[in-house]
Amino acid sequence: MEAVQKTADSPVDELAEAVTFGVDAYTSEAYVRAERDRLWAKVWQQVGRVEDLPDVGSYLSHEILDDSIIVVRVAADRFKAYHNACTHRGRKLVDVPAGAKGASGRRKAFVCPFHGWTFNLDGDCTHIREKQDWGGALTAENTHLSEVKVDTWGGWIWINMDPDCEPLRDYLEPAASMLDPFELENMRARWRKWVIFDCNWKVAAEAFDEIYHVDITHPEFVQFGQFNGWARAQGKHSNIGYDAPRNMDANQQAKLRIGSGDARVSTAKMQTFTWEQVNTNTTRTLVDAALRLVDELPEGTPPGDVLQHWLASARRDDEARGVFWPKVDPAHVGKSGTAWQIFPNFQIGHAVNNMLCYNFKPCGYDPNKCVFEVAVYELFPKGEEPKAEWEYTPVGDPRWRTVLPQDFSNMAAVQQGMKSRGFKGPKPNPYRERAIANLHRNLARYMGSGAPVKLK
Repeated sequence: MEAVQKTADSPVDELAEAVTFGVDAYTSEAYVRAERDRLWAKVWQQVGRVEDLPDVGSYLSHEILDDSIIVVRVAADRFKAYHNACTHRGRKLVDVPAGAKGASGRRKAFVCPFHGWTFNLDGDCTHIREKQDWGGALTAENTHLSEVKVDTWGGWIWINMDPDCEPLRDYLEPAASMLDPFELENMRARWRKWVIFDCNWKVAAEAFDEIYHVDITHPEFVQFGQFNGWARAQGKHSNIGYDAPRNMDANQQAKLRIGSGDARVSTAKMQTFTWEQVNTNTTRTLVDAALRLVDELPEGTPPGDVLQHWLASARRDDEARGVFWPKVDPAHVGKSGTAWQIFPNFQIGHAVNNMLCYNFKPCGYDPNKCVFEVAVYELFPKGEEPKAEWEYTPVGDPRWRTVLPQDFSNMAAVQQGMKSRGFKGPKPNPYRERAIANLHRNLARYMGSGAPVKLK
């Protein structure tokens, strides 16, 4: 293993040494139940995109264990969020349709299906049948919907059920400042899928928190070069990226799938493979520009020159159709890595013109199940943005194509192995899998147990 780089950009902490931790976070029902109050009620959670609520009255629901939250646009520039419970008898104001990830729609008011109590978009109770029977005990305060903190960043809507929580921006740092130049708020979903896995949400999250698995789990990529990666703890969050070969920004190279060998050929092959077998981390414009490289550049063109020509060509093609990439300094691209793990359960795989995002949630109180959400975003010409709905896509469905199912195949097997009498706890690679150790360090700060300890 390479020596850990000790620089100002990657501060050293105790996770630079080998650590281990127990399995309760993955296997214990009591731990899942404790997460309800100690974790999910205290953290900022990403619940949807701003464009999911385009009009005043547009709403969505966020389901997390026993809590259901309604988020509604109340003005052109303002959202509110409420606990999804009528203040009369607690009946949910909106129900999640069978087979849906959550409820959504547009309303002028929320009417309780049980007794008809009515609430406007600002949460005020505006109609109570036979209100006089309460003898004046019902007030605007005790009938108002219970509010939840809500804010936006990066084009996403975030909620926090803790009334005393820190501001969203503070919570997200340093990720927010590192990702702001990529202008993620301008991207729109190309596709969005969700599924229920037979594993804990942390097992699913950790499958995408490191690059260490690529050579073995995804052997098809070996033909395109080595995928050696790093992981860095960033306070509550973490980021991952690629070890840079000499004279090459590996983060940009690997993120955009340039490959190795004759870079003109390998770039086209890797882009085509990624587009057809994963449908993530690239765009049609990037693929088409890669396919022209053998005609536009002479054999023997250095890989760095191939990369720059390819990206410049694709940028021009996109600008011609009204798509404008943000200009991000290459040094910043390198520092930002290829993906950020936003504590506790959201991952943003960012680039200048597309991104791949994962979200992981518990599925009830069964520690062996979770809800997995994946969405691919890119830049589109104004007015041509698709409306990608969330599609339930079970394991084995061909719409997942071939690469993501390779990741899926590990998850249930890891969950089962965690319960083995002979398994003593995870031992993440301190350099390549530090994001996993950092997740558990931060979980322990909320949960009060399970902190990583030095491996002996």
